[in-house]
Amino acid sequence: MPENRVLVNLSNRHIHVSKEDLAALFGAGHALTKTKDLMQPGQFACDETVTIRGPKGAISGVRILGPERKETQCEILSSDVFKLGVPGCPVRESGKLDGSMGFVIEGPAGTVKKDKGLIIAKRHIHFDPRSAAEFGVKDNELVDLRIDGERGAVFLNVVCRVNEAFALECHLDFDEGNATGIASGARGTVVRRA
Repeated sequence: MPENRVLVNLSNRHIHVSKEDLAALFGAGHALTKTKDLMQPGQFACDETVTIRGPKGAISGVRILGPERKETQCEILSSDVFKLGVPGCPVRESGKLDGSMGFVIEGPAGTVKKDKGLIIAKRHIHFDPRSAAEFGVKDNELVDLRIDGERGAVFLNVVCRVNEAFALECHLDFDEGNATGIASGARGTVVRRA
């Protein structure tokens, strides 16, 4: 019988920044300050936060996650679109920024205007190859995720991302966690499609 239970951790809005944007926001030569390691190897939360601004409003205290990326991207919650005034903000996998929305980032040393990079993160599960084999899934396969409990639900269209650099972990965002009454550390059941 294949494995089907997975750890679910919730993701809040956050931003990944390029080296160039980090310098513009925090000053030349600034290095990210690690607060804590995240479950995905090499990924970490930083002390640094920024304000993100859309056409109608702003959200302050948006945490930077390290390390630096090739391209800056900000992942927001569905509930943030009204405050920012970005109702067409697309759901995307991390790094797939074509057709994403522009936004403004404000830091202590400067402001950066981006013509793309604002997304709502597509729900996903990170698999290392061994775990993917145990679950019987392939990279980019879409599965469903069942959350049990009083406010349980089935999340459709969860993308499987398989890579040697990953640790087994499902990411839902805070809106999705709140809707089902779960917190980080919950368990979900992966349901493969026939």
